[in-house]
Amino acid sequence: MNLALFDLDNTLLSGDSDFEWSQFLIEQGVLDRELFEAKNLAFYEQYKAGTLDIHAFLDFQLKPLSRHKREELDRWHEDFMRIKVRPMMSNEGKKLVASHRAAGDICVIITATNSFVTAPIAHEYGVEFLIATEPEHKNGEFTGLVHGVPSFREGKITRLEAWMEHHDWTWGSFGDSTFYSDSLNDLPLLTLVKNPVAVDPDDTLRAHAEEHGWRIISLR
Repeated sequence: MNLALFDLDNTLLSGDSDFEWSQFLIEQGVLDRELFEAKNLAFYEQYKAGTLDIHAFLDFQLKPLSRHKREELDRWHEDFMRIKVRPMMSNEGKKLVASHRAAGDICVIITATNSFVTAPIAHEYGVEFLIATEPEHKNGEFTGLVHGVPSFREGKITRLEAWMEHHDWTWGSFGDSTFYSDSLNDLPLLTLVKNPVAVDPDDTLRAHAEEHGWRIISLR
């Protein structure tokens, strides 16, 4: 039994679903452009630079979920999938996932982006397991807070190992483990798996991958 882990944003997707969700809400007039667009861009640049304060970002990203009913959010998300997400889903990414599924591998999308945004995307890829940052909810509605450990940097390892424990698995349960990612933020998990793969990597990850002889591929 082998484990195939996929980062989502700028890896399977040729773009960032977290960033695009906020942009979508701005374009729909749900969020005020003047107040939110500059912050959204600033957080995205911090993420790419490896300097993101994940809790400050989640406060920015999850608060809007608490201001609207889940039914309304779900309707917006359907449009978001059509307008923003599906155009970012490359055929190469779909083929990569399909090849691991065909081989009988356990496939997991592991992402810092929250599960409200990413669960329908994982479903679209046909991936059964999703490890994502979890928004807190009460009585079916979002509170604007995060539940548990964010799935970000070392938090991805924490969340992944908790997921393994839930399934009565350990690292030793898998004959092979592969992780595909584009980002320097995923170096902690990339260094833990047997087969780290840099996908259209940022400059920092590319340099690290070249130094350590990791595979480098493109899904664009």
